[in-house]
Amino acid sequence: MTESPAPPLTVVRPGEGAEGFLGSIGVAFKLWGADTGGALSVVEHPFPVGALVPPHLHTREDEYSIVTEGEIGFRSGDREIVLGPGGYITKPRGELHTMWNAGAVPARMIEIISPSGFEHCFREMADMLADGPPPEDAMATLAAKYGLEFGRPAWLPDIIARYDLTPPPGV
Repeated sequence: MTESPAPPLTVVRPGEGAEGFLGSIGVAFKLWGADTGGALSVVEHPFPVGALVPPHLHTREDEYSIVTEGEIGFRSGDREIVLGPGGYITKPRGELHTMWNAGAVPARMIEIISPSGFEHCFREMADMLADGPPPEDAMATLAAKYGLEFGRPAWLPDIIARYDLTPPPGV
């Protein structure tokens, strides 16, 4: 009797995984869709003090976040909360949401994206921004490719003022 081969195993040690910058926060790639049969991907996002992710929604995937360092504020739809280390939150597809560093020290979170695929948007965005500001229409083209939509909600200036945030260009 022959034994079946062991299923694939992906190991990512602490500090491993390609990294990039997304304009206001960082990204560290941990598990790609190819590692999970397309079920999900996992990235980590470091948030410098004052960082704000532009309000956006995903049309193809849900996101699940776990704060591991500092304090991160979340607004999804009309709900807002600040979470510290060990806090979890869901961000369902189709709902406008944003995140920001809500504290005075750098913060970090793990992002689980289901199904996988959106990690490639992060990779393309980081590559695009590595050489400086992209051409005006490049971000819109990338967003459309991955079903990402940006918004400018009326509540955003209040969050920026309350947390003394530095919005990325165009926000």
